[in-house]
Amino acid sequence: MIGRIRGILIEKLAPDIVVEVQGVGYEIQSPMSTIYQLPALGKEVLLFTHLVVREDAHLLYGFLSLDERHMFRSLIKISGVGPKMALAILSGMAVDEFVKTVRNNDIAALVRMPGIGKKTAERLVVEMKDRLTDWGQAAAVSAASTATATAIPSDRQMSQEAETALVSLGYKPQEAARVITQVLKLNSDLQRSEDLIRLALRSMAQS
Repeated sequence: MIGRIRGILIEKLAPDIVVEVQGVGYEIQSPMSTIYQLPALGKEVLLFTHLVVREDAHLLYGFLSLDERHMFRSLIKISGVGPKMALAILSGMAVDEFVKTVRNNDIAALVRMPGIGKKTAERLVVEMKDRLTDWGQAAAVSAASTATATAIPSDRQMSQEAETALVSLGYKPQEAARVITQVLKLNSDLQRSEDLIRLALRSMAQS
């Protein structure tokens, strides 16, 4: 099991990133909560990882905090919840927010996320409630640098990166493109695709 990776961030196209460790590039999938806080390309990053071994692939998932990884591992133990859905949940909600949602039996909040129907939401609440009995406040996210890259991407580049990320999380391309356009109209000063993705996810969760 690969439990932790420290290396240089060389690629970032949400939800996929590549971290180079001694000349080897590790392809890693991460939730948007981690993507938002990654340092600029070329900077060092430390990720807590979880390896999923399948017959056709070895898939590595990375998180900036131990709480996120713990929640990811708890989620994929639930029947019908795979790594893709677990990433979508962690991308749409902070760990503490998800804990609060489960404890409040807020089925509606879970259903608003892509790929989660009412039955899955109900199963999540029932099965996760016992797992979260002793869950306290989420630990502070590790102090990774959040320096912005020097080059500011164009609106078109940001839109393409954001749409790719949203589609990978389960949203339909047409829906993703529509929300991204709306967000850009309301926030013309955006300079990072990560900020665009975060605002788009927030808009979709409220719709």
